[in-house]
Amino acid sequence: MNSSISSLRSVSGYGVANECRRGLVRGMGYTEEEFERPIIAVVNSWNEYNPGHVHLRRLSERVKQGVREAGGLPFELMTTAVCDGMVLKNPRYIELPSRNSIADEVELIVESNMFDGMVLLSTCDSIVPGHLMAAARLDIPAIMVTGGYMPMTSLDGRNVNYIELTDHVGKVMSGQYERAKADREIASMYAPCGACGVMTTANSMCFAAEALGLSLPGNGCMSAVGSAILQCAYRAGKRIMELVEQKITARQILTADAVENAIAMTMATAGSTNLFLHLPAIATEAGLRRRWWETFDRASRSVPQIVAASPSGPWHLQEIDRAGGSAAILKRLLPLLHGDALTVTGKTIAENYAETPVFDEEIIRPLEHPVSTSGALYVLYGSLAPDGCIIKAGACTDAMHRFSGPARTFDSLDDALNALKENRIRKGDAAILRYLGPKAAFGTTAYVFQKELKGRGLADDVAIITDGRCSGGSSGLSIGYLSPEAALGGPLALVRDGDRIEIDLDQRRIDLLVSPEELKQRRSQWHWEFPADQYPPFLRLFSKNAGSLANGAVWE
Repeated sequence: MNSSISSLRSVSGYGVANECRRGLVRGMGYTEEEFERPIIAVVNSWNEYNPGHVHLRRLSERVKQGVREAGGLPFELMTTAVCDGMVLKNPRYIELPSRNSIADEVELIVESNMFDGMVLLSTCDSIVPGHLMAAARLDIPAIMVTGGYMPMTSLDGRNVNYIELTDHVGKVMSGQYERAKADREIASMYAPCGACGVMTTANSMCFAAEALGLSLPGNGCMSAVGSAILQCAYRAGKRIMELVEQKITARQILTADAVENAIAMTMATAGSTNLFLHLPAIATEAGLRRRWWETFDRASRSVPQIVAASPSGPWHLQEIDRAGGSAAILKRLLPLLHGDALTVTGKTIAENYAETPVFDEEIIRPLEHPVSTSGALYVLYGSLAPDGCIIKAGACTDAMHRFSGPARTFDSLDDALNALKENRIRKGDAAILRYLGPKAAFGTTAYVFQKELKGRGLADDVAIITDGRCSGGSSGLSIGYLSPEAALGGPLALVRDGDRIEIDLDQRRIDLLVSPEELKQRRSQWHWEFPADQYPPFLRLFSKNAGSLANGAVWE
């Protein structure tokens, strides 16, 4: 054991609590020498039902080996890990409610047991931000190990991308694609473990964790089945002991500059729109309350998109990894980053990436030769969205950058899906999916609607506007997170069928062409209340206590 490392536990003398704790640890078979070591929580989100997390037990063993060799005593803990691709009951049961619950779980067990530091292992959508929120709350030495991407598979002699194949679902349902062929694709579209290999929420958050400085360089883009990620987990276990010794805590790393670096990374890679929720949530938990959507908006105008990752371009994560990965992207972005931001290495972000090579400049472009001169994610404002709404503009065709069409309003996801199946949504329509936000429906995603619309060949002809979430794999004119949400009486609640909606992405505008006088009249007749009797206690609690979208829908 390194004798210079001392425990942070604030227990003096032989108090009853400490002696009970000591006795229980000894009773589990640990020696007195082990008990005197710094105690490290290895916060794992492994389970057998989440393919993004099914391999994390092996990574955890490598972390624990590193902790022990560096003089610590690791204890593995488990948290919730829901895969949104595996949830069948309802999309509202994922993402925001589970994310907030995960942060609570980590806080409860790590704080109550007074661990000296923690290593967090996660990969997928809601789990990475939930763990990072907990790190921000607890403010103890912390490091994250993200689980890596799912490598590409092959079918009929070519590499395949699950985004491409899931687009066929709607075509099968409408009789435009052979079911037998789709079944063959389904059988071959995924590898055994890792995050789906495109820039949806999971990989976007893994990239962001590295840009925040809370994971080791390069961890954001590693194959889930490669040796590099096992080595990374071992190094993280050793490094957490140095963070404990140096008393470097999470909030010393999670600064406003770090959040801005993560936003720049998200813009440069056409990351998921869900990061407009997750990064403000992490910042808010760290005590950094700002109008973060305005920061996103500024970044969208100043940070170029330098990686065309699927679904906003052709590249799979495996190809980005070959080009140099997340580390190479941060190297490219250094002139636009806060280079003096501290990271878990104990060095600044500029020091970490100064010598990082880029192996393929077509995949990871130079700043002066970007995919697009502006970031891929836009914040729109206007009479329909006074507080803003979000679109992944990098996945929208140029022809849809300006749109004008009649509204078709739906007060639930099911209503919208039924209208689509009955061919009641046509080219040129603006499909309004409302009452899906945190207060009304826990931030329900419009993903299923988006995919079926695309499968029917309407993705480039119909605008989707919702106060719910959009999938990290959004494409087309899909606008989400509209604020204020309909349940709060925002303008979205007042839209009627046939109202004209105008959108101009280049001007960052979204407007409802209805007079203020008419809207005032409609507002006087509007009424909505949460149907509490239809939901279990946890979801009622979420609806009651989740805050604004712009602050990440954290507990208020």
